Amino acid sequence: MADRDDVCILLPTFNEAETIESVVSGFREQGFDDVLVIDGGSTDGTQDIAESAGARVVEQSGSGKGQAVREAVTRHIEQPYVLMADGDATYRPDEADRLLKPLLSGQAAHVIGNRFADMQPGAMTKLNQIGNRIINSSFETIHGRDLTDILSGYRAFTRQSFQRSSLTASGFGIETEMAVECVKHNISTAVVPITYQPRPDESDTNLRPFRDGATIILTLYQMAKTNNPLFYFGSVGLGSTVVGFLLGAYVAYDWVVNSISHEVIAVVGSFAILLGIQLLMFGVLSDMLVAVNREQTRRLEDIAVQLTHESRSRPVDVFDDQRVGDAEHGKKGDAEDTGDSDIETEPAVSSHSSDE
Repeated sequence: MADRDDVCILLPTFNEAETIESVVSGFREQGFDDVLVIDGGSTDGTQDIAESAGARVVEQSGSGKGQAVREAVTRHIEQPYVLMADGDATYRPDEADRLLKPLLSGQAAHVIGNRFADMQPGAMTKLNQIGNRIINSSFETIHGRDLTDILSGYRAFTRQSFQRSSLTASGFGIETEMAVECVKHNISTAVVPITYQPRPDESDTNLRPFRDGATIILTLYQMAKTNNPLFYFGSVGLGSTVVGFLLGAYVAYDWVVNSISHEVIAVVGSFAILLGIQLLMFGVLSDMLVAVNREQTRRLEDIAVQLTHESRSRPVDVFDDQRVGDAEHGKKGDAEDTGDSDIETEPAVSSHSSDE
C-alpha cells in the first residue's frame, strides 16, 4: 500500500511571499516530507521563504504555470504520485487525503478537487464564478464529460498518467488540458469535494479573468480537433452552411422582388455552402477514425495489462531451472560431439536490441 513517501507535493509559484510559508508548513505538518516549489522567478523572496519552511525549491527554466508543472513532473519528481496545489493558501493541506484516497487505493489515476462543493464567502468573485460555469458547461458540451470543476488547481494524479498526456499549455490552461487529456486517453478520473478559501488580503492574484478565460475557452475548442473532431469541424461547417444559405436567400429575394441580381454574392454563398458540407463530412469521417483508434488503443492496453499479469504470475524459478538444464544438456551434447568436455562455448547473442 502506497504511503506519503510515495507522494510529492507540487506547488507552482510566482510572487507568493505572503502565503507560501503557511502552505509549505501546512503540508509538512500533514506528514509530507517532499514539498517541491517550482518558482517562475519571483522577485519578492518567495524562493527563500519556501526553502526556509522546508520545501525543495527549483526555479523553472521557462515561464507560466503550465510549463512549470510539465518541467517539475518530468525532471524533478520521481515519486509515483503527485499532489498539485497553489501557493496562495486558497486550498487546505489537511484535505490532501481526500484527493489521495482514490489515487492510492487504485480507484482513479487523476483526482480533481471540486471547489464549488464548499466555497467560502469571498473566495471567488461573481464574475469568476460565471466564467467557471461557462467553461465547465463548454467542456461538457465539447468533450462529453461532466468533471464539475476542470479549472481547479487542487488535484492529484499518477506520474504515469501525466506522462501519457500530451500537454503543451504554458499558462493557466494547463488544468484544462489535463482534463481534456483524461477524457481523450480514457484516464480514470474522480471528483472529490474540497474547501476553497479566499486569498489573504495582502496576497495578490496572478489571474486575469478575461484574458485567461478567453485562452481557456480557445484551448477547449482547439483540443476538440483530436478529441471530438465532429464538433470541431462540424461547428465550422454548420456556420459556413448557414451563412451560405442566408446569402442565397438574400440573392433570391432581391432578384424576385426587385429584379436585381447579385452574381458575386451568389458565388460566395454557393462556395460557403459547399465548404460547410465538406467540413461536416470531414468531421463525420474524422470522428469515425478517432472512435476506431480509441478502441484499438483500449484493446492494446488490455493486452499489455494481461501480459504483465501473466508474466508476474509465471513460476520464474521453474522456468530458470528448465533453461539452465537445457543449457547444461546442450553443453554436454556439444562436448560429446567435439570429444572434449573442456571446450568453452560462447553464449548466443540475441538479435534484439537492449530496449526490447
